[in-house]
Amino acid sequence: MTSRSIEYKNKARKKLPETRKFFQRLKKNSPKNIDLIVQSLHEEVFNKLNCLECANCCKILGPLLTDKDIARIATALKIRPSEFTSKLLFLDEDGDYVFKSMPCPFIAEDNYCTIYDIRPKACREYPHTEQPGFIKRLQLMEKNYLFCPAIYEIIEKLKQK
Repeated sequence: MTSRSIEYKNKARKKLPETRKFFQRLKKNSPKNIDLIVQSLHEEVFNKLNCLECANCCKILGPLLTDKDIARIATALKIRPSEFTSKLLFLDEDGDYVFKSMPCPFIAEDNYCTIYDIRPKACREYPHTEQPGFIKRLQLMEKNYLFCPAIYEIIEKLKQK
């Protein structure tokens, strides 16, 4: 972990109680246009931030993989889905397929994804701030707030609005 990552994570930890209270208020009384606000903040943050400098999502969090993801990746790797599953995945407590270990087996040393064009749906959608339904994902946002500088920045900007 870089000193920048440690610094960010310490800031996020300190602000987590405040952020939890903010999420509780937001859940009870969110603006009707919350998704548009968050999508706008997403664009603003990602115009300044380079995910390749961090890649915590690929190093720490890991996606859940759907059957379609497994089939698509296995086909590209020229192996059977059952072989892909047995080598790299396990069923977590929620019954979702996830990688057996992190970092992601497909992240390169330079933080580039070696299967970027066929990456799992969860990776394509991360950090889940562009899609509708932000309020439904507050629990996920809280978890990822500690790991993703983009989510941290989006939430901090949202608090100011």
